[in-house]
Amino acid sequence: MTLSPLHDEHRALGATMVDFAGWQMPVRYAGDVAEHQAVRHAAGLFDISHMGEIAVRGADAAAGLDAALVSAVSRMGIGTAKYTMMCTPDGGVIDDLIVYRRDWDHFVVVANAANTTAVLAELRARLAARAVSVQDESAQVALLAVQGPQAEDIVARMCSRGGEDVRALRTYTWTVVVLEGDVHAMCARTGYTGEDGFELFVNAEDAVEVWRLALAVGGPVGLVPCGLSARDTLRLEAGMPLYGQELDRHHTPAQAGLGRVVHLGPGSSLERPGPTGAALWSEARERGDFVGREALTAALAAHEAAVASPADAPADAVVLVGLTGEGRRAARPGYDVLQGGRRVGVVTSGAPSPTLGKPVAMAYVHPSVAAAGTPVEVDVRGRAEPMVVCALPFYRRPR
Repeated sequence: MTLSPLHDEHRALGATMVDFAGWQMPVRYAGDVAEHQAVRHAAGLFDISHMGEIAVRGADAAAGLDAALVSAVSRMGIGTAKYTMMCTPDGGVIDDLIVYRRDWDHFVVVANAANTTAVLAELRARLAARAVSVQDESAQVALLAVQGPQAEDIVARMCSRGGEDVRALRTYTWTVVVLEGDVHAMCARTGYTGEDGFELFVNAEDAVEVWRLALAVGGPVGLVPCGLSARDTLRLEAGMPLYGQELDRHHTPAQAGLGRVVHLGPGSSLERPGPTGAALWSEARERGDFVGREALTAALAAHEAAVASPADAPADAVVLVGLTGEGRRAARPGYDVLQGGRRVGVVTSGAPSPTLGKPVAMAYVHPSVAAAGTPVEVDVRGRAEPMVVCALPFYRRPR
């Protein structure tokens, strides 16, 4: 079992610890709902040091990642980040990732804890013939997240230098700052809660100092330490997928509603250029080959056809949708979705929503029942609970 550099801090704060993907991590402190509401209304502090950090360096780093991942990483500018995926040759998802461009020849790939070993092995295999090095730096890096409406002010005030740069960051960009105590950090405007927020990459030996600094600066404005449970309900309300539930090797990005992440090249229906780095991409240039391209192209066409003609969709066609209920019993992963007693799908994530005050869930269902407003039931331990299909996400932060 791997321990976070912040393990003793969690224990001192009375956290309930659980085994998660080979790590011992805090699942809650004061309580799930209180932590969830703190992030929605003030701020929460998360230890996410269990995430994997893989450095890819070398002259072929950009081209190699283009070929290994589903996104055109070479389009990225220095100081930007991109949400992407690594897929199998047949289009299944090995992991969803965030890639940070540190320099023209230096990227950091952040993987889910349970998949770090698999992603590292795949990157090394896919880049073996290229002029790159692929190094697992997870043990040297601690990762802390400050999330919520007060996050910008808290992180800016944690800085001795770079506070104004923090305030100027756009979503999915990053900068280097110096925190009080002369601690250097890579500060990214990224997160997994549906709120504004930042993730701080620091040396593992600096983690305790930064954790205590965040609590000292943020405590007076409502920041609280938060565990995995609150992080899960926050991301569920925001309609964000979780690997092993919405994402796996058996579903394609298109089925998960994330076809836009796959870049096939200019003019393709999946290509959605982002606001940063667009000038780096030539409209005349076609995207090169990458692992899974042929299968993902076919999967997109099949998915679009099934959505366009639900009545004619194959029996195994699925669409990821949201579900809301009016009762108190929550749907949980693996529960069957029913209509008229017939199984039409399966729940992937579900919980009572602290923000909405009702049960919510995400589920893969057949396209014939995927339209918003469609009534369905979920088999909750032998009892059919009525729910209604809705569009994702359940919650969007106020602008």
